[in-house]
Amino acid sequence: MNKTSLTSDDLIYGYMNGIFPMADSDGTVYWYSPDPRAIIPIDGYKPARSLRPILNQKRFEVRINTDFQSVIRYCALPRADGEGTWISEEIIQAYTELHQSGLAYSVETYIDNRLAGGLYGVAIGAAFFGESMFHLVSNASKVAFHYLMEILKNQGFELLDTQFINENVRRFGAVEIPRSEYIRRLKIALEKKCIFTETALEHLFKEQPA
Repeated sequence: MNKTSLTSDDLIYGYMNGIFPMADSDGTVYWYSPDPRAIIPIDGYKPARSLRPILNQKRFEVRINTDFQSVIRYCALPRADGEGTWISEEIIQAYTELHQSGLAYSVETYIDNRLAGGLYGVAIGAAFFGESMFHLVSNASKVAFHYLMEILKNQGFELLDTQFINENVRRFGAVEIPRSEYIRRLKIALEKKCIFTETALEHLFKEQPA
């Protein structure tokens, strides 16, 4: 894709063909299709034992798409471990455009009406492409991820892509599969229609015991 600027159409085309963009330190956007590919099996997800008391305390309020812009910009900040960011201003603008078209979503956690953490990603068909997460308060992003997984299970999603394996996604149950297997699963997931909405989150809270 030899374009001067990244667009939401580029993102849609990329995800549907198994590739995704990342910006280099100079801002240049490159496309990736790793082999193997990291995914998180949706049906096999269970919250870590240490997270369960936090979920039961209901310390965090969980919302969808309340402040997508803040979520992606927090995710774009340099990491505490000194690593740079692959989320450039060009990428922020493209994903914001995709969010406005109804395909990019943020799951956010709040304490006292203040943003505490969250994540964002892209939903197409029955596939969800996880992009990045952040936290300002301990466990805030873990709670956001937990509710992401509950929504995906509740709505019948079949594929959660996490791109590359690392310790952060491994603790959530990420595994690696060959790229060919990923493409096969992706094609199947794209043929199914799923809805990622605020209503799904409301149903989850209604189903949970007080």
